[in-house]
Amino acid sequence: MPPATTRSDRAGARRSRPAQVAEAIKRLVVEQHLKPGDRLPSEAELIERFGMAKSTIREATRLLEAQGLVKTRTGPGGGSFVHQVTRERAQALLGNYFYFRDLTIRDIYQLRRALEPELAAALAGRLSEEVLQRLEDNIAVYAAPAETLEEEREQHVASLRFHAILAEEAENELLGFVIGFMASVLSDITVERQLYAPPNAELWQRGRDYQLRLLDALRKGEAEEARRIMTDHMETAQALMEGQEARMVRRFMTE
Repeated sequence: MPPATTRSDRAGARRSRPAQVAEAIKRLVVEQHLKPGDRLPSEAELIERFGMAKSTIREATRLLEAQGLVKTRTGPGGGSFVHQVTRERAQALLGNYFYFRDLTIRDIYQLRRALEPELAAALAGRLSEEVLQRLEDNIAVYAAPAETLEEEREQHVASLRFHAILAEEAENELLGFVIGFMASVLSDITVERQLYAPPNAELWQRGRDYQLRLLDALRKGEAEEARRIMTDHMETAQALMEGQEARMVRRFMTE
């Protein structure tokens, strides 16, 4: 009786040859402990190693380059090199996955309510004065209510940047990535769906007040206070943003 095949075996069998080679090259990078900037084996070496045609190896390399994992340079000293995917690029690629999915404010805040209070508590008393100053400078961008719709949009985006700055400081890189990604997605949704219109003075005032209080708790190292403030901030922001979303839907229905 032939050995049973696993789901991963069946998935691998369905991949094209270039995709299979691309996965093999990724394993090679891990096994040989290659770092960003290290050169990959030459095309001839890869052909010999994997027993594949030149066209297959080149297509596999192109797949890895499209994923941001490989950088190819031509000319003297050229070749294919291990490349590190930046957080911004990874978030942009993940954002493409959700581009045609109807994410709601509730979807996003379900995760924000669970994760951001924990991040705030973890960062209390750990942030450098430079980062604390960045947060303070960010809040200063929306020190006064917006006077135009364009300014309202910019203030919404800037207020979410506050959370992205905190995400960059997370010791847990996965936690920081997810929170930063949510801030990016919410910023895009706010602009695309015009959730900044009409201007909402309560959203501006309460959001800014929470951030100022949170900044104070972070500076003083008050972890539980930081957690509580962020929890209240997320709950209030969700309610107000869902109100903006409902107004947007009504506006769309009457146009």
